[in-house]
Amino acid sequence: MSTIDHEIKNVVLVHGAFADGSGWRGVYDRLTARGYRVTIVQNPLTSLADDVAATRRVLDLQDGPTILVGHSWGGTVITEAGVHPNVAGLVYVSALAPDAGETTAQQYEGFAPTPDFVIDVTDDGYGFLNHDMFKAGFAADASDADAAFLRDTQVPVNMAAFATPVENAAWRDKPSWAVIATEDKAFDQAMLQHMAKRIGAEITNVSASHALFMTQPEVVSDVIITAARNAAGSAR
Repeated sequence: MSTIDHEIKNVVLVHGAFADGSGWRGVYDRLTARGYRVTIVQNPLTSLADDVAATRRVLDLQDGPTILVGHSWGGTVITEAGVHPNVAGLVYVSALAPDAGETTAQQYEGFAPTPDFVIDVTDDGYGFLNHDMFKAGFAADASDADAAFLRDTQVPVNMAAFATPVENAAWRDKPSWAVIATEDKAFDQAMLQHMAKRIGAEITNVSASHALFMTQPEVVSDVIITAARNAAGSAR
């Protein structure tokens, strides 16, 4: 019923570490019901280069201007991949936003630790979120069943990726929006606010856990729709 002829119609969603794209289902359902064409990237989480390449492959398939959305580590990915010519705007969902030449790990410097967000690292350098602390650290506002599913389907991340600097910062040239979970236990709240303000994002705060991409699909979808409407003027 809804038409978006005067808006950007393409949306690409990029998940973060310790997760896959299935957590975007609620956002996907809401956006597609409104007439948007939504594609979800499945990051391998093996390196920054691999995740950026996976995102670029999806961006190459878009038929016009696109809103690129990243959750958590996905923010680092969209910061690099967002220089793609099809990208008209960026949405950071409790997400990292390094500058060119910066690593993901550097974003944590000077901010408070997050004791509920416990990463167990394997002998080959991949990280899983601790089984016992998963719900408290990642998905405190999810049901026990949903949190257990996220925990048991988590995708390990190559921890070396966090030490890889980005070469480009797409937010320097493209409009940005940020959705910040005020009960996020993966990042210090001051860190999230600092990153979003530094990139000049329009900020929406929501009471939610780090898993807001799954637990707050309506809020996240509304911000993406706002981006699609307002970034249209800058799209080529």
